[in-house]
Amino acid sequence: MLGFLLRLLPFWVREPLLIAVGSVLGVRIVYLGLRDEEWVAVGLGALFLVFTAVRVHGVVQALRARRNQSPAAPAAGAVADAAAQPQPQPQPRPHPQPGAGRRPTPAAPEKEPNAWGQAVAAVAVFAALGAALWLGPHLLPSDDNGSTPRAASCSSGDREETPSAYKRTPQAVTGEELCEALNRSDLAQLLGTPAETATVASGTSNTAPLTDGKIAQPEAEVQFDTYTVNVSATYNELSIAQYVKLMKYGEETDVRTLTVLGRPAVLSSDHTMKIEINLGGGTSGGPIEEGPLARTLTVAFDRKDRGGYYDITVWSATGALPDDRALLGIAEKVLPALPERAV
Repeated sequence: MLGFLLRLLPFWVREPLLIAVGSVLGVRIVYLGLRDEEWVAVGLGALFLVFTAVRVHGVVQALRARRNQSPAAPAAGAVADAAAQPQPQPQPRPHPQPGAGRRPTPAAPEKEPNAWGQAVAAVAVFAALGAALWLGPHLLPSDDNGSTPRAASCSSGDREETPSAYKRTPQAVTGEELCEALNRSDLAQLLGTPAETATVASGTSNTAPLTDGKIAQPEAEVQFDTYTVNVSATYNELSIAQYVKLMKYGEETDVRTLTVLGRPAVLSSDHTMKIEINLGGGTSGGPIEEGPLARTLTVAFDRKDRGGYYDITVWSATGALPDDRALLGIAEKVLPALPERAV
């Protein structure tokens, strides 16, 4: 179909258009092939350039043929033939008869189209099409229904009733508030993976186990392709100093105390749990296994460390962990959006 349409174009439009397309494609393919060391692509680009060179040669020959055509040559030959013939004797000029018609005036020769004008017009049209294709994505508004994935947002469906433990706990945050504070637009950049987009974001307003629903323990989680970040709040009377002493009896490793936003804090590492759930058949799932290593930053609710703390935990399915500076950066951005525990 395309070849048929090209054949319908005039010579001085079709040929410059093919030359422009062939030269651009040939140079581009050769450049990409040399950059990526793909010699097949280099050969293909060279074929485009040879094709373009043949077209250029044809246009040059056509221009020379048009330039060499001289209308004076046949006119000079006609004059010489007329001089060689005997001149007739002058005859008396007849008087015009009344009613005789006039001799018809010869029609003016049609003006041939300007070849250079057609060539320039073809190149200009091709350049305009190329500029439209190149600048179109930058000038047109982005398509909201395109293939670019959107960042996950915190669940905004039907909200469940908050447990009564949150009403009894002064300034207790909910899981939704934790999710809104954690699901920042720069969270992936803080983790060192700025090109990633959050795939899952959720928050739950739980209560601490073994407390008969009397102690609030909200948490939120944001998942990326590489890392998963979890933030939780523990409302108890345990200070960071006491918590560090308890770590000596646990399995936490690489423990390091520090200060974050003027509050006592501690960094520690521990393995997550891997639970296999069988949804089909009557058999139960597999045993609980040790999951990948996780890194946790625990920060006190207030500067005086009166009890209670926030946990910011990061892990990945591969076991890789970001630098501790990523956890500190997340804490410095997320915690100011959360209330300190009331005195």
